[in-house]
Amino acid sequence: MTMNDVREVDHGLDCLMEAYNSNVGRELEAVLDNCFQGMSTEIKSQFNAWIPGIRYDTFVTCLSEHYSNEDRHGRLSMWRAYGGSSGVAIVINGAAMFGTSRALAAYSSPVAYLDSNGVADELKAITQRIRQNQEFVKGIGRERTKNILFHALRFSAVCTKHPAFQEEKEWRVVASPSIESSDLVPKEIEDVYGVPQLVLKIKLEDHLDRGLRGLEPRDLIDRVLIGPCDHPDVVCRAFRETLTALGVPDAGNRAYGTGVPLRTRRP
Repeated sequence: MTMNDVREVDHGLDCLMEAYNSNVGRELEAVLDNCFQGMSTEIKSQFNAWIPGIRYDTFVTCLSEHYSNEDRHGRLSMWRAYGGSSGVAIVINGAAMFGTSRALAAYSSPVAYLDSNGVADELKAITQRIRQNQEFVKGIGRERTKNILFHALRFSAVCTKHPAFQEEKEWRVVASPSIESSDLVPKEIEDVYGVPQLVLKIKLEDHLDRGLRGLEPRDLIDRVLIGPCDHPDVVCRAFRETLTALGVPDAGNRAYGTGVPLRTRRP
């Protein structure tokens, strides 16, 4: 509800609804009902009932893909949009994004920059795959199939953005406590840019007994890029000290200034 994209989630929902209410959606419903009689009605009812929850109980952490040629300076468009007056970019090792543990009840996904036609193409692809693998789908069973499709539609709404944002190359970590919660992700009220709001906090710690690994700072943090700011040396020293305290090896070489010649304050 407070993200930069003022139509966050609504854009994805609108694209999904427009595509689903077309012939594309009817074809998907037909192939589902061919596998399990009445399945399409059940899925539609379930998803529609959850739309308010998807809008108001979705918590998101946003990250941007980072390329090796950005190791020295970062990405200028991201500094302009998110750097602020003393911005930094924390570059993480991506392995944590691909873990299979469900311990956090939070799941990673790339963002799709699509309009309704693009979403329709994705629904067509799903329909085609189900049609080609109907016996396999039937073998999964009714309830599991319904659950998989519900979450596919949910992530379509939550992780579809307007194509104008495409250069951000965004990935998301998404949690919806009303759908699934975790004792490892506490809730707190915080003032974020003057807006008191409920936030979820993912602790940077491993739980190997629950298959959760790669979140400890020593493994998670690859480097810290100090962006355009008035006192880069001061900020850099602070982060090197912090990384050392967190047990990040070779901290002295993992935080450094980018030297991007961008004015951080306007007269």
